[in-house]
Amino acid sequence: MATLEAPTHENTMTPEKNKKGRRRGGRDDGRLRTPAWLYAVMVAGLFLVVIPFIWMVVSSVKPNAELRQVPPTLLPEGITFSHYEALFTDLDFPQFFLNSAIVSLGTMVGNMIFCSMLGYALAKLQFPGRRIMFALVVGTLMVPGVVTFVPLFVLTTNLGLTNTLPAMILPFMAGPFGVFLMRQFILSIPDELIQAARVDGAGELRIFARVVLPLCGPALATLGVLTFLSSWNNFLWPLVVATSEDKYTLPVALALYAVGQNATDYGLLIAGAVVVVLPVLAVFLVLQRHIMQGVASTGIK
Repeated sequence: MATLEAPTHENTMTPEKNKKGRRRGGRDDGRLRTPAWLYAVMVAGLFLVVIPFIWMVVSSVKPNAELRQVPPTLLPEGITFSHYEALFTDLDFPQFFLNSAIVSLGTMVGNMIFCSMLGYALAKLQFPGRRIMFALVVGTLMVPGVVTFVPLFVLTTNLGLTNTLPAMILPFMAGPFGVFLMRQFILSIPDELIQAARVDGAGELRIFARVVLPLCGPALATLGVLTFLSSWNNFLWPLVVATSEDKYTLPVALALYAVGQNATDYGLLIAGAVVVVLPVLAVFLVLQRHIMQGVASTGIK
């Protein structure tokens, strides 16, 4: 007597149902796709961010008469590179650029070294008053820089550093934001790595140099770019400290030479702004991957 076999789900399911099931569980489901309006919002936001830079580059090749034209023109009616020629001929551009590079690189390296040291001490070392010290560091983030401007200038003058490049570097070689950033990142480093190095007989300085620093690449890149950008664009402090032309940085030189008593050379200012932006843009493009990693991982324990 023949026996009847019960149909299984595998035999009864049609190919269309299988296809629908894969669509429901797979990534082809339309509900998982990014909506078109979100792309439109992101493109609009990108346009709002980029349009000032595009306008700056386009305006740098316009004649002075066209720059003052009302209403302004979107595209240059006549292209001229006289502003860039004046930037490199009328100004001692190599000296100003070198001063800005020395000040920015010195400030950046100082912050990367000292802020990482302080961050390591506040994150991994046990000593009395550690929490109070960290609270003071966070509290100084709320103090405006203008408040410390006069005492800092008096201290720099008493040390005999006025009209020198070290006067533009030393006061900013460590900052509360850098200490906070490095401390939060170093907290995510496992304590077992540091304890293992201590068991092997390594001192704290060697642990910091051989274990901690190699793991802080993203945070160091983020701190370095932010510090370089702030120092490169700094105007007020170099303007006060530098008293001779050979110590001017690029922002100070452009402001003093492009703005006269009776008229302002907008073309020279805009061309100088383009040149000033290029080094910062290059540094960001090179380190953008590390910057995103550092920002994303900061604060994760």
